[in-house]
Amino acid sequence: MTIEDTSRLASLGWDAQWVAAFQGAGDTLESRDAGRIRPARVVAEHRQRYDVVHADGDQSAVLAGRVRHEAGAREQLPAVGDWVGLSSASPDGTAIVHFVVPRRGAFVRKAAGDTTAAQVVAANVDIALIATALPGDLSTRRLERYLTLAWEGGTTPVVVLTKADLSDDVDSAILEARMSAPGADVVAVSTVTGVGLDLLSQWLMPGRTAVLLGSSGVGKSTLVNALLGVDHQRTSAVGEDGRGRHTTTHRELVRLADGALLIDTPGMRELQLWSADAGLGSAFSDLEEVATGCRFRDCSHDGEPECAVREAVEQGQLAAERLEHWHQLRRELAHLARKQDVLAAAEARARTRSLMRGLRSHLRDKYRGT
Repeated sequence: MTIEDTSRLASLGWDAQWVAAFQGAGDTLESRDAGRIRPARVVAEHRQRYDVVHADGDQSAVLAGRVRHEAGAREQLPAVGDWVGLSSASPDGTAIVHFVVPRRGAFVRKAAGDTTAAQVVAANVDIALIATALPGDLSTRRLERYLTLAWEGGTTPVVVLTKADLSDDVDSAILEARMSAPGADVVAVSTVTGVGLDLLSQWLMPGRTAVLLGSSGVGKSTLVNALLGVDHQRTSAVGEDGRGRHTTTHRELVRLADGALLIDTPGMRELQLWSADAGLGSAFSDLEEVATGCRFRDCSHDGEPECAVREAVEQGQLAAERLEHWHQLRRELAHLARKQDVLAAAEARARTRSLMRGLRSHLRDKYRGT
């Protein structure tokens, strides 16, 4: 495998750890393939192809048949932000993706709809910028969901209150967000006045990758344009209710002038959890801290005697709505786990049936020839 211009790769977040991970991932390739594989980063994902960037520039890429065949689940396929092993074997110049380098972390949610599958929204991100618009879009319950998935994916969440120029009481909004986001920074910004944009620079640093998340119409595309200094993303006019209209149609990694990397995402209409036990504990760290005073170590805070959490709610030290949402998210995760167990069992039965059919076919062919 080849690693050419490390300086250009470094501008995409490449470092010594990625070198080792890339070489380890390539060890599974046949020797005739390994020598022509180079590292590249996925910057956009489309239906049947990807836009990637490598040491020599930008290129379109498709998956090798083996990669798609061996992927056990949707989340194992490349996503925006992933590093991949690439070759230019196609006659038309389209690159071929031979493997995905193991991720350091990702923002992962349950795929929308009834499908029991994970969707990788953004891979290998360091910072999750969770955007919510003022004055009317701030939902602490939705914010807690974003925070849970951000912490679970190994990213540092930052709450970005957009359209601050439309709010008459920004300080109260910041305080409300902080109450629901322990351990996360909160910053209010306005692309109209420029307020707060300079504060984002402490998280948007050269070589680091951030993902911008939020519902439709909260001003993500406008914020991306402000950070880029150019009209890169198409935006729509703000309606009378202060909300914009959805404009971003796909996830895309862009490079800012200061060297930071930013993944813009379409607005999310639903945000269901996926494997987020650890993230839930981080998002509700205030509740977890109070819970250390419960009589029982495995207290569910739902009827046990000497429950410190319920006592904190009764004394006004912890919001009752926050505890109830913690219970709701726990039930959601438990329900998802049961569905995953049922799905895994069904897949195991299908594999067994396939093996048995193959075995019976083999035995019939064997004894027919005797």
